[in-house]
Amino acid sequence: IAVKAKIDSSNPIQKRIFEKALAIGRKRNVEYKARGKWVPALLEVQYQLVNKTILSLVRKQLGLEHPHIFPTAGAYVSPEVKEFIHSIGIFMMVGYGLTESLATVSCDRVDKPYSMNSVGRPLDGIDVKIGENDEILLRGKTITPGYYHRDDINAKSFDEDGFFHTGDAGYMKDGELFLKERIKDLFKTSNGKYIAPQMVESLLLVDKYVDQVAVIADQRKFVSALIVPEFRLIEDWAREHGIKVESREELCQSVEVQKMMFDRIQTLQQQLAPYEQIKHLTLLAHHFSVELGELTNTLKLRRTVINKNYKELIDKMYEF
Repeated sequence: IAVKAKIDSSNPIQKRIFEKALAIGRKRNVEYKARGKWVPALLEVQYQLVNKTILSLVRKQLGLEHPHIFPTAGAYVSPEVKEFIHSIGIFMMVGYGLTESLATVSCDRVDKPYSMNSVGRPLDGIDVKIGENDEILLRGKTITPGYYHRDDINAKSFDEDGFFHTGDAGYMKDGELFLKERIKDLFKTSNGKYIAPQMVESLLLVDKYVDQVAVIADQRKFVSALIVPEFRLIEDWAREHGIKVESREELCQSVEVQKMMFDRIQTLQQQLAPYEQIKHLTLLAHHFSVELGELTNTLKLRRTVINKNYKELIDKMYEF
């Protein structure tokens, strides 16, 4: 967010220079290196120049002056974020794993092609099978043999061939594993349409003005969202547009701020099907927190608690 804010506040010439450097970085690192293709000599020369003069400054802004690899897992990484990180010269090694798999199941490899929307290639010795409802099933020496003294859970967690049910939906393509959604997290609207909330949320989190978001849709007639803005940037935007407020509550209730946020979200969600798109939103003046039980210790949303804590605000979005 800090990098995006600095870029946006730059003058037009600085922006053009950065965009040119980013385009060169993307072409070299995403279109060639990530696909396992040889980099043309001229492109390599151009990249080395912008890497030393411009992209290195961006990495310094991130606190990563001399990065080798940047492993990440535990939460969904949007293709846009992964592409940006690779474009500025950082090898983001996206992976996937569970406690039951002794952590890593798959990850990007330096020596093999990788996609911007995959979670890499399964490690040697791990068998991956796609089961009913596109569920990812795992078998191998690093996969748990079962839960201690929990025969009832084990019976549900393993199939007759010894594959463990992860509860995650996904698919394999060209040797890479792609995640779709947690099966139990899928929402079904009152119109019978299935919504993948994490996919919609990750799309919105790309926006610099969005800090936290919880999509609401289960048994509802349309999709809505609770959004915690990036307050520092929203407050700057309000000042620049002559909007005077005395508190964050007033800021979130501002018609101008709400319209700006909704317009940006409309742009972001153009790629979604109509039934997946957010129709109403509510801006929250306070963050979701671990203390209130709204987040896990790993900062994942506890949707049941959020639905309970914000029931009145949620119901109000459906009074139309």
